[in-house]
Amino acid sequence: MIKQILGRLPKKPPKSAESREFSDGASNGLMLSSSASSRSGSLPGNKAIISNKYPPAGTLKPNGNSYEALPSFRDVPSSEKQSLLIRKLNLCCVVFDFRDPTMNVKEKEIKRQTLLELVDYVTSANGKFAENVLQEIVKMVSINLFRAATTLSHENKVLEALDSEEEEPVMDPAWPHLQVVYEFFLRFVASPETDPKVAKRYMDHSFILKLLDLFDSEDPRERDYLKTILHRIYGRFMVHRPFIRKAINNIFYQFIFETEKHNGIAELLEILGSIINGFALPLKEEHKLFLVRVLIPLHKPKCIQMYHQQLSYCIMQFIEKDCKLADIVIRGLLKYWPVTNSSKEVMFLGEVEEVLEATQPAEFQRCIVLLFRQIARCMNSFHFQVAERALFLWSNDHVENLIKQNRKVILPIIFPALERNTRGHWNQAVRSLTLNVRKIFSDQDPELFEECLQKFQENEGKEEEIHLKHEARWKSLQEIAASKSYN
Repeated sequence: MIKQILGRLPKKPPKSAESREFSDGASNGLMLSSSASSRSGSLPGNKAIISNKYPPAGTLKPNGNSYEALPSFRDVPSSEKQSLLIRKLNLCCVVFDFRDPTMNVKEKEIKRQTLLELVDYVTSANGKFAENVLQEIVKMVSINLFRAATTLSHENKVLEALDSEEEEPVMDPAWPHLQVVYEFFLRFVASPETDPKVAKRYMDHSFILKLLDLFDSEDPRERDYLKTILHRIYGRFMVHRPFIRKAINNIFYQFIFETEKHNGIAELLEILGSIINGFALPLKEEHKLFLVRVLIPLHKPKCIQMYHQQLSYCIMQFIEKDCKLADIVIRGLLKYWPVTNSSKEVMFLGEVEEVLEATQPAEFQRCIVLLFRQIARCMNSFHFQVAERALFLWSNDHVENLIKQNRKVILPIIFPALERNTRGHWNQAVRSLTLNVRKIFSDQDPELFEECLQKFQENEGKEEEIHLKHEARWKSLQEIAASKSYN
């Protein structure tokens, strides 16, 4: 109800984009059919606003007479197809308000059919696009896709504050049109007829930044298209690669250290996973800094479960390329280890196991003490899933072999945790797993096991002695206090 009321209120128009002139030049084109996901989601309501940067070819009159369907490409000679293409692109520059399904029904259908014709045309293009055509394509895409995201985000925050119980977002009725625009743009970017040397003049840094802003969309279908398109742009426009990486880093910095709120982190990490996979060896210092300053701190936000799978993949790509980075990653995980979030702690333990699988003995030895102090704390956790996940590390053959090679360092660290679990953990499964791990150490090195047991018993006796002294001291203080009060 609140959303419906606010939806009727007049909204502040967005600031106009910077004006930019286009110059004449060469061409660009594309191929590729997208199989973007049709998952359901939500997108902020689309406004019938056209950016000042790309003024439309014509405005829509109230009676709709100025918005008529254009001839099909099959009905005109080849010499007129380019001119018709530009007219169709201009026709699609008019943006309708889809919140009212009864408004401009005929015009909306004309635009949808025209967009579908454009998709077919770009897919079957057999010649380089002229530069004026390329300019019109970027203009049409920009007008339809760049929809004042900052204003919409602010409105979403207000709605969340007023109606926090309503979790299901409102679906954007404009998506059937937006999807065709995205499909058109994807095929255009991937087409072999698109010349990146010419297209970079129009798909410039400003364009890429606005495209990245769209990743904060609530609609997973839109983010899926954006992911595929940005990856294609990164692959074909080599001149933009450093800028794209830097711009994505800035999004991550803002997410980690300021807002902790962004809908497209998983998709951006998925793109980066593919990019990292292509890094040449030896790794550049810039790329190692990206691991330390961006990927590892991404473990800090509370909502890590939304993108942990993609984040873990990116980190493993680094370790597989340079195994010496395993120590840095493990120390980073320990730095951001959760204290009160058990589900997050289980994820961290899973990632630790994955990292240890790719860790060599030399790197493992550098972080043994810090790592197994934390694992010992997890083994004693009252949350049975955390304790179980820590004890499951011994089920991994590679990890068990690393532990076996370094048992003289590891067993003294974790032995007290094993004994406490054996004697008093509330969960039967945790006690059983603990007994299995205890038996592994006992079979591998009985002398070391007995030595640790004796030391534990000695420390236990000392702790009991200290405890008795404290109790005696408190008792004497209570007696003194009672005698003084009696006197």
